[in-house]
Amino acid sequence: MRQVNAETRRVTPPHAGTGPAAGAVRRLAAPAGVLAAVAGAFAYVGAVDPNEPGHYPVCPMLRYTGLYCPGCGGLRSAHAFVHGDFATALTDNALAVAGYLLFAAVWTVWVVRVARGRPVRIELGNVQLWAAGVLLLAFTVVRNLPSGGWLHP
Repeated sequence: MRQVNAETRRVTPPHAGTGPAAGAVRRLAAPAGVLAAVAGAFAYVGAVDPNEPGHYPVCPMLRYTGLYCPGCGGLRSAHAFVHGDFATALTDNALAVAGYLLFAAVWTVWVVRVARGRPVRIELGNVQLWAAGVLLLAFTVVRNLPSGGWLHP
C-alpha cells in the first residue's frame, strides 16, 4: 500500500518484507537454520566414512576404559542411516537412531506450530529428565555386559 508523506508530498512505496507472509518466513528461519545445520552434519558424516580410521577422534571413554559410552558408534550409525542401511545403523547405535527419529518428530511439531503462529514449548519435567537419564544409564550398562554384545558398535 502506497503512503503519501503530507509534508514532502512524496509517495512512499510499500515496504518489502511486511505482511503475514513475511512474518511466517521470519518465524520459520530458526527451524530452517537448525535443519540446515543438522543436514550439513549428516551430509558430512555421510561423505566422510567413520569406519575408516583417522577421520574422527576415538571415544576417550572407550580408549581409556574399554567401555562403550552411550554415544559410541553414533557416527557409524549416522553414516549407515544416511546411506539407507537402517539395520547397520541400529546395530551401531540403536539409541542414536531413536534420537534421529525423535529429532525429526520434534522438529516437525516445531515447524507446524511456528507456521500456525502458535508458541512452541517443550517443557520437560523432573520425571522426563530422570527417565532419560535412566534410559542412557541402562543402555550404557547393558551394552557393556557380556549378554549385551548385540548392542556393541
